[in-house]
Amino acid sequence: EAEAAGLVLRREVLQLRRPLPLDRVSTLNCRTFHPGADDAEFLRVNNLAFAWHPDQSNLTSDQLGQRIEQPWFSVEGFLVHEQDGRMLAFCWTKVHPAHGDEPELGEIYVIGVDPSAHGRGLGTEIVLAGLEHLSSLGITTGMLHVEADNLAALQMYDRLGFIRHSSHQWWARPEAPAGTAATVPGTNP
Repeated sequence: EAEAAGLVLRREVLQLRRPLPLDRVSTLNCRTFHPGADDAEFLRVNNLAFAWHPDQSNLTSDQLGQRIEQPWFSVEGFLVHEQDGRMLAFCWTKVHPAHGDEPELGEIYVIGVDPSAHGRGLGTEIVLAGLEHLSSLGITTGMLHVEADNLAALQMYDRLGFIRHSSHQWWARPEAPAGTAATVPGTNP
């Protein structure tokens, strides 16, 4: 419909899901996030890892504080991996209660890896750690959101058994600036 109306796709975010528990475990040494003490390191890694991202880039300490104050926040579900006192990776999870036809969902809310540590498999391992945490809560469905054009992340999630559940799309007139797109919910393929 949108293409027929002359609109162009500006952005697509996929929701991926997989059953829990996993058939493998993380080999990563993780600990829980310490609000206040870990804020600066988290912001450093997050803002390096997501410099390109329209929603997650340039996160401020005020924005972090607002997210930590949300009723869904759980420090036990915010895992970090360090080496020599430096945070190299994090996995922040979120639990969505069952609602209507939807089961309780354990979300990989955001993961990040310091770009200086790319190529070590930390992304896969930190996701595994997050999914293990969610599974330990009795949650049987894991989910996450990912940009449809983030090929490296999509390959990793595919290897971890995630499949496409739905998409959310932003469409705009071809001459419209990138920030003026209209939202069009996607459907399952």
